[in-house]
Amino acid sequence: MQLMDALFNWLQIKVVWDARPADRSAKDTVEFFAQMLREDHGVEVTGVTLEGDHYLVQFEKDGQTSEQRFEREAVEQLLSFIESEPKFNQ
Repeated sequence: MQLMDALFNWLQIKVVWDARPADRSAKDTVEFFAQMLREDHGVEVTGVTLEGDHYLVQFEKDGQTSEQRFEREAVEQLLSFIESEPKFNQ
């Protein structure tokens, strides 16, 4: 998996977990993607901020700090899907 895809997937499920802190599956998936980022890409996420219609992910790789923007609508699609499915809200 490419770095930007892994960052996006991590961010998408982190948004779900932030909105649903009791969701054990979301927590486990956040941890899975964080481990993938560390082990496969040498990346440690250092922060996430919401700036208007974008999320900004700050991370370190090889001692360098970088940022990546992701469209808010795309990031929040998974949360919207989960919230609209009755089987996930019982």
